[in-house]
Amino acid sequence: MHIKRLALAVLCALSCSITCVNAEEKASSSGTGFFVNAEGWLATNAHVIEGCESITVGTFGSVLQKQVDTQNDLAIVRVSTPASGISGIAIRRASPRLGEDVAALGYPLSGLLSDSVKITTGNINSLVGIENDTRYLQISTPIQPGNSGGPLLDKAGSLLGINTATLGSKFAANSGILPQNVNFAVRASVLELFLQARGVKYQSVDTAETPLATADLADKVSPSVIQILCYGQKNEEAPVASAHTNPPSSSTVAPIPEPFLPHRSFIVVGGLDVIGFDYATLKNVTFGQCKSACADDLSCKAVTYNRDANYCFLKNDAALLIRNKDAIASYSTEKAGDVLKTSISIHASRDSAGGDYRRLQGSTFVGCFVACIRDDVCRAFSYVRKSNDCWLKSQVGVVTKRAGVELGIK
Repeated sequence: MHIKRLALAVLCALSCSITCVNAEEKASSSGTGFFVNAEGWLATNAHVIEGCESITVGTFGSVLQKQVDTQNDLAIVRVSTPASGISGIAIRRASPRLGEDVAALGYPLSGLLSDSVKITTGNINSLVGIENDTRYLQISTPIQPGNSGGPLLDKAGSLLGINTATLGSKFAANSGILPQNVNFAVRASVLELFLQARGVKYQSVDTAETPLATADLADKVSPSVIQILCYGQKNEEAPVASAHTNPPSSSTVAPIPEPFLPHRSFIVVGGLDVIGFDYATLKNVTFGQCKSACADDLSCKAVTYNRDANYCFLKNDAALLIRNKDAIASYSTEKAGDVLKTSISIHASRDSAGGDYRRLQGSTFVGCFVACIRDDVCRAFSYVRKSNDCWLKSQVGVVTKRAGVELGIK
């Protein structure tokens, strides 16, 4: 089996450390969550709360509401008691950096270690996950069962990701390779889109702030990091340690779920524009941020990135590839069989004098493009976005700059 496929198949999600509250009511598993606002909403992993008959969040009591995104292994829960004095951890919008120092907070190995929050430090080892999955960061920060859903922070205490998974003993047994601190976190940008889609308030910071000493970082953030306990988990296959037994061993710990981390692959081509329906535009972003935004949104099938303007166009379809020296096209491999490459080149903010023989009023850019392809007389077209006018041309004249016009030349 290919090593990447094998790694994906044995990826161990970091939930289900064993704990209990009393002899009558035992928690079947546990994880970590953190407040995103002062209205009682916490973020965690979906696998931390899946299958639970009831959920409690630290001293804040039971869960009042929950929203789950199993595709990206994310969830948010709202507690019945407001988080007095806790404003939530701010999401950092500045991109994580390779090698950046990070810290993870959570409640690992509940029932074995103390019941207080723990902090570990490390680095970002890769800006992508297994099989180049851009939704994930690979980190060296030590994390254990029970860390799932906890925050991955920069040294100023801003959120970079949600601790999610690690390569563990099953990978070693199947591959013969012993992984060392190979862990993964869902990017904070994925959580941000999740919160936006559900209308949940959150805080953000645009750039990295002044770094703190690890002790100061822990003081700042730890009040917002809470243990999540799952009760009556369905399909439980292993005994749960009691408060009156010895600390749980590997044989008494409930099995750690091993979900496949969904991944998406994209084809990237420079000097080309991909034609599809644009449903969103991102301004002043890098190409990497553009690709990540598409990978984070399952409705996105392709992007066109304009290098001059730093614009990103998210598309829910991909049909044609056209030449555009200012553009980079990226489209999902699932659309690879549907995308056709044409001989027409596109020149943004350009026009050609003369040669107009037909005007199509109320046209779309794609309609103008297709009309020129189908007409043997057409050698070029000018599309005016403001008026939705398409001018088909029988010849190409002098090309000049003209804002708001896109020139296509066969």
